[in-house]
Amino acid sequence: MTTVVTKTATPNGTAPSPADVSALLQTALSAEKAQDSLDAAYGLTSLLMQASPEGLLQYNVLSDTKKAAADKKNGAKRESAMFILGAMFERFPREQPLSEIVFLEHDGGLLHIALDGLADKGASVRESAQYAVDALFANLRPEAMVAELLPTLQRYLSRSTGKWQGAVGAYTLLGKMADRAQMGQGSKEEEASKDFLRESMGRCLKDLIPLVEGGMHDLKAEVSKQAAKTMSSLTTLLSNDDVAPRIPLLIDTMKNPSTQTLQKAIHALSQTTFVAVVTSPVLALLTPLLERSLNTPNTPQEVLRQTVVVVENLTKLVHDPVEARTFLPRLKPGVQKVKDGASLPEVRELGTRAINVISKAMGDDRDGVTYGQISRTSKEDVLKILLWEIQRQGGSPFMETTLGKEAETLISEMVCLDDNQRAMDRMHDSIVPYLRSLLPLDKASAVADAVRQHYVNEDNRKFGAPVKDETDEVEIVNADFSLAYGGMLLLSHTNLRLLKGHRYGLCGRNGAGKSTLMRSIADGKLEGFPSKDVLKTCFVEHNQGEDADLSILEFVSKDPELASQGRDRISEVLSEVGFTSGSEGRQSHMVGSLSGGWKMKLALARAMLMGADVLLLDEPTNHLDVSNVKWLQEYLKKHTEITSLIVSHDSGFLDEVCTDIYHYEQKKLVCYRGNLAAFVKIKPEAKSYYTLSDANAQFKFPPPGILTGVKSKTRSILRMTNVTYSYPGASKPSLIDASVSLSLSSRTAIIGGNGAGKSTLIKVLTGEVIPQNGKVEKHPNLRIGYIKQHALEHVEMHMEKTPNQYLQWRYANGDDREVLMKQTRVLTDEDREQMDKWIDLGDGKGPRQVENLMGRQKHKKDFQYEVKWRGMLPKFNSQVSRETLLKWGFQKLVQEFDDHEASREGLGYRILEPKVISKHFEDVGLDPEIANHNEISGLSGGQKVKVVLAGAMWNNPHLLVLDEPTNFLDRDSLGGLHAAIRDYQGGVVMISHNAEFVEKLCPERLYVADGRITHKGPLLAFDRLDDSRPASSNVSSSAVSSATASAVNSAAEDNGDMKFKAKKKKKLTRAQLKDREVRRRLRHIEWLNSPKGTPHPPDTDDEA
Repeated sequence: MTTVVTKTATPNGTAPSPADVSALLQTALSAEKAQDSLDAAYGLTSLLMQASPEGLLQYNVLSDTKKAAADKKNGAKRESAMFILGAMFERFPREQPLSEIVFLEHDGGLLHIALDGLADKGASVRESAQYAVDALFANLRPEAMVAELLPTLQRYLSRSTGKWQGAVGAYTLLGKMADRAQMGQGSKEEEASKDFLRESMGRCLKDLIPLVEGGMHDLKAEVSKQAAKTMSSLTTLLSNDDVAPRIPLLIDTMKNPSTQTLQKAIHALSQTTFVAVVTSPVLALLTPLLERSLNTPNTPQEVLRQTVVVVENLTKLVHDPVEARTFLPRLKPGVQKVKDGASLPEVRELGTRAINVISKAMGDDRDGVTYGQISRTSKEDVLKILLWEIQRQGGSPFMETTLGKEAETLISEMVCLDDNQRAMDRMHDSIVPYLRSLLPLDKASAVADAVRQHYVNEDNRKFGAPVKDETDEVEIVNADFSLAYGGMLLLSHTNLRLLKGHRYGLCGRNGAGKSTLMRSIADGKLEGFPSKDVLKTCFVEHNQGEDADLSILEFVSKDPELASQGRDRISEVLSEVGFTSGSEGRQSHMVGSLSGGWKMKLALARAMLMGADVLLLDEPTNHLDVSNVKWLQEYLKKHTEITSLIVSHDSGFLDEVCTDIYHYEQKKLVCYRGNLAAFVKIKPEAKSYYTLSDANAQFKFPPPGILTGVKSKTRSILRMTNVTYSYPGASKPSLIDASVSLSLSSRTAIIGGNGAGKSTLIKVLTGEVIPQNGKVEKHPNLRIGYIKQHALEHVEMHMEKTPNQYLQWRYANGDDREVLMKQTRVLTDEDREQMDKWIDLGDGKGPRQVENLMGRQKHKKDFQYEVKWRGMLPKFNSQVSRETLLKWGFQKLVQEFDDHEASREGLGYRILEPKVISKHFEDVGLDPEIANHNEISGLSGGQKVKVVLAGAMWNNPHLLVLDEPTNFLDRDSLGGLHAAIRDYQGGVVMISHNAEFVEKLCPERLYVADGRITHKGPLLAFDRLDDSRPASSNVSSSAVSSATASAVNSAAEDNGDMKFKAKKKKKLTRAQLKDREVRRRLRHIEWLNSPKGTPHPPDTDDEA
């Protein structure tokens, strides 16, 4: 008679008799109906669960199930065997985790039977086998997956025999493991479990990638296809933004191994700027390819050079010496071979450099990074501690069983994984559920607590004990949240905890999401952050949307949030931050007349009036001069009742004010006590916050191209003379009697206090505004790349475009559209009347009107233009000199044509297509993926500055004008910009309050105070500006397209041409040079003894 037991049968805690087990087993294996067999399988499982997992080995269930699964003549028995496996895989791991040893490791385990069942000729058997595999996978913890399931799958896939369907199933399981580890929007516990699995699997990739790569070459198409999918899943474990764009190419190289694909992959890697820390998963993916390239006998020298460069760059970013010693020994022999035997000296030199970097990373020298390294825990170490604690609890006799010994090994492996990831809170679940089947529950818990405490103490010894909060500290924010922007996950299940009076620096790479986090807090959209009714939060940012026509006092008083304060209180606070009161005071000035520094102080004054509990400061030192930065530091330190969250790339400022640092790490916020200096001691890789190096971010600027007639780099190409300019409505000029001369060799810094007139000087030079007095002259073919003080103004009307679309729009017609928007290009009513002016050339054909300029050609030392006359055929066009046209009053017509010609010349080397533009954005440090697909509105401040920089460099400008270029850029990007400017072959003029940046680049200084210029450093000798010689120039190298350029293609030009002769310098003798130095030294000493405030006398060439 058939015995039927339902799935819901519950164990009574008494070990079943062998007869009962045998009866149910035979029922499950011999039932005529599949449903009866399935019910019996679940009944058998429920019966076995009444005993400990050891009972699985004491009955004949496993041997009989294996025998039935292998019965080729009876499909029903094979199906029944899969039912039994499915029932046990579903029920046992959840309630008795120790059974995992039986299913996966003991005597070869049982999983391979289910995988072999995937190849059965019966569809029902295959379906049942798949259910069994899925059930086991669903019930394993991350530790069990890594410690048990991965080795089991590796053994299965390494077999020389087996069905291809089983291999597909095994590869599918590997892919599912990697997919389970991907970040998502689950609960905090779920995401923590994913993080653990992702990190643990990443450390196993060195064994998994070769195994899966072998499957990609399997002769069976289904196997190779699934292996390729699995490889794609495994590469998601990398979490490295530098390598991510190259992954499809790397997978294709593995799938189709050949000399061509390998060289293509190496070339792509050599073009990658490595910035992120290189970890074990990245090395596991790249090491086999690099090793193959180094050891292939016929590898070309150029490919060897690229390979060695990639090895060196990767090695510099390997910060874990254990990982360095795991992978680098495989690369070192190949690099040594290049060093000793490469045919080209350059390649041998690169090999020598790479060997030195590898040796240092591996700790082969005393100064290596492994000197005093922290070693990882091994499972043998854990096993000693575990056995000792079991012995202390009197549990040794209980462990003297077959499963007991295997349980000790498994628990040791899982605890080892927990400790190496510093996840001590997971150790309890890695010990107690596995020991409770062997020891009493209280003893199992005591063992787990003791082992966990041991490794907590070890962690404190290695990394230092967590700093305990002071008892009198007041917690004002403790928020758990995730943060995404569009389709990009920025922070995943992280915590933000703020204490009253603390000042937190928020550090991370450009694009990490710092400003997005601040904006979310300010808008009240951050999950868990107190509302503004509970906690007054004020976002202090660079806002350019003020009403420019209001006085400062009226503007602040009009704010609905501040109106209740009263004008007297508002005036008092404005005075406190430097806005003097009274009819002549700064409070009466128009908002539109404020410089960037004063606008930031105005924003701070508004925050003070709001009485904010939390200040969100986004780049607060941008545009502030040294004295105002000092004032801000003192203000923040003085107000201990205010909590601040600060985003700044000013390392000195963060050092001075911060009490804590929040750092972006793997989509988490990690808090470090102390200022930036203390943080860098703990995280040495963050030293880029202090240094200007292009090691982590490399910018490339295009060569400026030829400038007709300019043979010398010191020849003046842009000059303004005795210029005075006043803003509309201003009580006094912003620029007074200013004279400046610039050349292709210029490296000029314009420095001065806030509101001194620096940006006004730049605007006059570039034609943004027209001076009331004086003149500005430029070479007719000069192209200028200009980035405004508020750089985002360049793109604020194009927020819906991608960076690629913006660049295409800007240069779509062969001209830079931004040039046409300058005041020197906008036609006034007088200009339109000028176009109707009748002109008589005296050629007997009567007066006529100018319609347009059609062409330009060299004429003596100047240009002459082909003039098209209104209503006349082209054959009646006339050649008119530049000087004559300017005398007639057609300055803007000439300027427009000169701009067009200069732009056409610069764009002659450029192809305005998405692929070329993408490469151009990559050259200024913007990810091509972002440039092609992300709207500008979604970019961070630093990324927008890179878009503007790319726009400014697209048409190969001769002169780069930068107004506060360091604002919004992180330290890595600053280092890249510094190197690019240093190597740039054109002239550079910049305004910056970043003293470190200026001192390294600009030997010539122009100090601006109250609108007047004082020269500091070497002076340019005025030289001819107009074309004085035929032929082209060798001033700059031939245009090689590689970067970006935009030109606000002109500067404010004057009505007349420059007519001053070159002054030939006389070479001084040694005695004359010595006498000049003596005179200058005496003059400097005299200045040192003069009253404070006396300007330094200029060292002019008049002294000879």
